[in-house]
Amino acid sequence: MSHALLFGNHLAAQSRSRLNFLWSKVFQQLHLGFVEMLDADKRGAIGVGFPKHSADGKRLGLGDKCRLFAEDETTLERFAAPQRLARLSDYVHCTGIRPVPDKLLGYAVYRRVQPKTNPKRLARRYAKRHGVDLATALNMTVELRAAGENPAYPLSFRYCDMLKPSVALPFIRLQSLSGGQTFCLWISKTATADPVVGSFSAYGLSSVATVPEF
Repeated sequence: MSHALLFGNHLAAQSRSRLNFLWSKVFQQLHLGFVEMLDADKRGAIGVGFPKHSADGKRLGLGDKCRLFAEDETTLERFAAPQRLARLSDYVHCTGIRPVPDKLLGYAVYRRVQPKTNPKRLARRYAKRHGVDLATALNMTVELRAAGENPAYPLSFRYCDMLKPSVALPFIRLQSLSGGQTFCLWISKTATADPVVGSFSAYGLSSVATVPEF
C-alpha cells in the first residue's frame, strides 16, 4: 500500500480556529477528488488517515496531518493531490508518494458518524418531502397529533427548537456538492491490530476498511 502525506509543518503554528478553517478548504478539495474517482458502484480506492486524531476532551481535533492511502502508486498519481491543493500551497505541504513503512503501530478504521437527531438534517428531509425550502422547514410548526389524541405527546414542534446533538468527535465543516448546504463531517477512529481490506466512501472513510498507523 502506498501513501501520500499531505499536511506538514506549515500548519503546526496555526491557531485552532485557523486550522479548522484550513481543514475545511483542504478537505473540500480532497472530497471533490474522491467523488471523481468513485467506481460505478460508488466505491472509492483511496482512504484517509489522521495520525493526530484525538477525541480526548480538551484535545479534541484532527491535528495537522492527513495521509492518503491506496493499494498502488498509480491510483495516488491519478488523484494528483499537489495539483488539487495548489492554491493552498502557502499553508499545506504535500510530500511525494511513499510506500507504507514495514514497522507499524497498527491499523485504524476512520468512520463517518452522523447524529440521528440532527435538527437541520431532519428539517432538510421534511423540506424535500413537502416541497418547501430549508429555512421554512426549520421554522414552521409541524403538527404531531390532533387535539383529542394521546395527551402524553405534544401537539406540535419546530425543528429549530430541537436540541442540537453533542458529538464528542473531531469534525470538518464542509459544503454539500449537491445542495450547497454546510454540514459537519464527524470522524471517529477505531484502532485495530489487523488490517481489513475494503473500499472507501467519497470522503475517504469506511466503516470496515483499515488504513495503516505509523
